[in-house]
Amino acid sequence: MSAGAIIAIVVGVVVVIVLLALLSRAARGRRLEGRREQAAELRSDAADRGVIAKRERALADEQAALGSQAEAEAEQKAAVARRHAADAQQQAQVAEHEERSVQEKHAEAREVDPDVTDDAGEETDAKSPRLVEHRQRALSGTARRAPLHGLG
Repeated sequence: MSAGAIIAIVVGVVVVIVLLALLSRAARGRRLEGRREQAAELRSDAADRGVIAKRERALADEQAALGSQAEAEAEQKAAVARRHAADAQQQAQVAEHEERSVQEKHAEAREVDPDVTDDAGEETDAKSPRLVEHRQRALSGTARRAPLHGLG
């Protein structure tokens, strides 16, 4: 083998090595570019999902606030209902007291009235002018406005 053939083989091997190196670099560049594109897509997807996540978080916060508001309104309504119940109970007690007072006043009137003789409060004379007048007023609804002489 001649020196020219050896040089040609060495040059051929060097050219092949250089070609392989260039092809390797090109393939590596393509791989890197593909990875860059993939990273850009992932970033874009992450940004899109970030916007969606923020929107969902805002909706969740809004729902939580509405729930808290509804609970507060329910608690307020329950407090108002308890207050109304207490007021009603107090009014019932006042009414009972007033009814007892009315009964006591009627009993006192029967004791004071000279026309009432028995314990049931019945008039001794059914034709007594005071009794007739009292019954007429009671029927017309004016008995409270115009009490019997000394009764009321």
